Amino acid sequence: MAAHSRSPPLALLFCSLCLWSSISVIGLKLANDPALPPDVRAVDPLGKDAPVAAGASQPRRASGWKLAEEEACREDLTRLCPKQTWTNNLAVLECLQDRREEIELAPDCNHLLWNYKLNLTTDPKFESVATEVCRSTIAEIKECNEEERGRGYLVSCLVDHRGNISEYQCNQYITKITSIIFSDYRLICGFMDKCREDINNLHCGSINIGQKDAHSQGEVIACLEKALVRQAEQQDRVHPIREECQKAILRVAELSSDDFHLDRHLYFACRDDRERFCQSVQAGEGKVYKCLFNHKFEEAMSEKCRDALTTRQKLISQDYRVSYSLAKACKLDLRKQRCSLDTSLPRAREARLSYLLLCLEAAVHRGRPVSGECQGEMLDFRRMLMEDFSLSPEIVLHCRSEIEAQCSGLHRKGRTLHCLMRLGRGDRNGAVDSICQSALQTLIQSADPGADYRIDRALNEACESVIQTACKHIRSGDPMILSCLMEHLYTEKMVEDCEHRLLELQYFISRDWKLDPTLYRKCQGDAARLCHTHGWNETSELMPPGAVFSCLYRHAYRTEEQGRRVNPDEQKFGGNLMK
Repeated sequence: MAAHSRSPPLALLFCSLCLWSSISVIGLKLANDPALPPDVRAVDPLGKDAPVAAGASQPRRASGWKLAEEEACREDLTRLCPKQTWTNNLAVLECLQDRREEIELAPDCNHLLWNYKLNLTTDPKFESVATEVCRSTIAEIKECNEEERGRGYLVSCLVDHRGNISEYQCNQYITKITSIIFSDYRLICGFMDKCREDINNLHCGSINIGQKDAHSQGEVIACLEKALVRQAEQQDRVHPIREECQKAILRVAELSSDDFHLDRHLYFACRDDRERFCQSVQAGEGKVYKCLFNHKFEEAMSEKCRDALTTRQKLISQDYRVSYSLAKACKLDLRKQRCSLDTSLPRAREARLSYLLLCLEAAVHRGRPVSGECQGEMLDFRRMLMEDFSLSPEIVLHCRSEIEAQCSGLHRKGRTLHCLMRLGRGDRNGAVDSICQSALQTLIQSADPGADYRIDRALNEACESVIQTACKHIRSGDPMILSCLMEHLYTEKMVEDCEHRLLELQYFISRDWKLDPTLYRKCQGDAARLCHTHGWNETSELMPPGAVFSCLYRHAYRTEEQGRRVNPDEQKFGGNLMK
């Protein structure tokens, strides 16, 4: 068996992905697709001993059996689904389980659909379908070709590599099944075993048959996700989720990262908003998520969708792989820059979004190559961190009292963060404590607005008129824009709101020499040699960031007799900073 199948993060998938292999037959085989083997098309996936709803007829073991022919669902099907979908069992299932929340299905139909899916997912015959439909793909992917047959590991491997599958039938085979499985957490075999205790402790299991229909079980996973977010933000004030369940929650979020239909809670919460803002955006590769993220603070965005998007973003903060687009774009760069050294700890600090950003930003600031696609994704998430303080669990945890006392009601467009920054400068009565101050400094380093002022939406909006007049000769996004704004700080071209936002940000940049990209680029060598600094994404109690500039300045202006040790270009730059 290939090594990846034995790794802990994939353990919960072995059973679930075996289930997935069965369900694909609904869409690709039961519709009598002529491109598939005759013996596959003739299989009735619902076994003769399967329980069915009271009053529902027993499905016949014959080729071409249709859900639409069952009496239990006929009325619901006629009411809810276009007639052209009735011949395709997958289309019927998708139609019935993706209906509007206010539309209920008959109990007998719910029960029939549940047992139909359950029997599909436990039928051992369908791994042979994967072998047939994905024959050339399996031969190309060494790990999958070496998988042990008959235990679900083959389909597990294919799903893990689904982004690299070009064979059309195989790609359809792997992707068509996922919305069915993700409609009910109980079909993700292994998830229930790993999270049963936490579901009970957190009272997430109140959604079950008899209280809410069986095809809305995404709410249970959403409940666990919110609990995982609260744990990061409140720590000792909440019931801790067991580690194996944490891994299972994040893994399920990762598997649903390419298609927003698979996050059932978010799908139902944002279905109307998707039509409003992202109608032209095709599903897949995380594109709908990105579009919705970009519109999160639009006035027309519904609160329930905004809340679901925020939960998703908070999970990305805990594990960057929950963002399909970010993980895909930066995969090679992370490897080249050695940002994920400890592969034996897949959920360790290397998975945190802040660690990824700091590691790759360090490479960019040192002049090392990072792909444009990856830098584009990083820019999006740096902007998100500056726009919504709640995406940083450290800020929520350590700055709670300051936010509640003086910064409440300023959540959108980065205003809460700037309020905290203003408190950090001492511009208001009271001050932030050292732990909150440190959390602010870390967040600003992760977002790195000094490298591109546009990341800071509050600053960008407040200073737009000044930039268009005083700094129009500088290319948009150039780090020299901030220097230009500082030069015009007390001139007639400056406006009051821009002055406040600029001073709030500049206070934190001036406390950490690495946040000034020009200074860092010119002086990083001397700083390491003379001031014993660590890497861009590391800190030292012996040489805190605020002390580095003093060290460099001290060496730059030593007399010839004392032995000047900083080159003239860097001395000139340091002198300009001190003016």
